[in-house]
Amino acid sequence: MKDAADRLTPLGLMLLALLAEGDMHPYEMIRLLRIRRDDRLVPITHGTVYHTVARLERAGLVTEVGVDREGNRPERTTYAVTDAGTATVREWVRRELPRIDRPVEFRVALAEAHNLDRPEVADLLTARRAHLAAAHAALTDGHRFARHKGVPDQYLLEVDRDEAMLAADLAWLDGLLARLADPDFAWGPDPEPSERYLAQRKAARL
Repeated sequence: MKDAADRLTPLGLMLLALLAEGDMHPYEMIRLLRIRRDDRLVPITHGTVYHTVARLERAGLVTEVGVDREGNRPERTTYAVTDAGTATVREWVRRELPRIDRPVEFRVALAEAHNLDRPEVADLLTARRAHLAAAHAALTDGHRFARHKGVPDQYLLEVDRDEAMLAADLAWLDGLLARLADPDFAWGPDPEPSERYLAQRKAARL
């Protein structure tokens, strides 16, 4: 599934992960993503979602499972994720979690990290931490050298912010790794749908 993961966009990943919850038509996907405020992560429009679903179907990652029509509404084609689609989600999340050069992809991978087993997520995030620590150390050294050379602080504001952001990211990641190591920290799919989830699905179908 590596080739499919290479071509998968963040929105495509989110749609595949959404279909893992159950079969849906694109309109329901759009509404559910907006109800959950997932448009914070990627832009969501009718055109991009329908286009992405069509690409996923051509790639064999989703398949049509039915066509419904209610009243005067247009026909709605319902899709299901295939085994290849499920495997591609895991491969995509697996490759994006440790990377520090693709912030949009990382946010989506983090949102879908629960598709992987807890120990694997911890290992991938530990690798990410090593990359972040190296980047932070290099930036700190460069910042220190620039100040030593007498570069005025007004020219180093962006470097100063980047250094602070990396430090904050490291601190947050340390906290997350500690939570993942705690067996009381819930992980994986819920055994039964919550009332909140059922309410979201109902609202999305309207």
